[in-house]
Amino acid sequence: MSEYTVLAIWGVILALGIATYLIRLSFIHLFGRINQVPARVKLFLKFVPAAVLAALVAPQLVTPSPDVAAMVLDERLFAGAVAAVVAWWRGDILLTIIVGMLALWTLQFGPELLL
Repeated sequence: MSEYTVLAIWGVILALGIATYLIRLSFIHLFGRINQVPARVKLFLKFVPAAVLAALVAPQLVTPSPDVAAMVLDERLFAGAVAAVVAWWRGDILLTIIVGMLALWTLQFGPELLL
């Protein structure tokens, strides 16, 4: 395994920071020059928050494991399913978070408390 120098690591951090800044700046500049956002762009932009949330949450629900049974029977996956049902049923974000966390804590710590 190769060792990276401190200068190389900071160079990558700096380059990625500049790239991120330029990407964000390009949208600010672009939307600052456009008087009205096209309807097609608005249609796609309304799905961005859900896509970002799914991209952040989904990897946390599934633990990669060579044992399929352990991966499917993980308590995070069950708690996520409970939270998804509550979100679909009630549409309340705070209630979804509370019920999801209670389900996770119950599945993780409940059996230990009962013993």
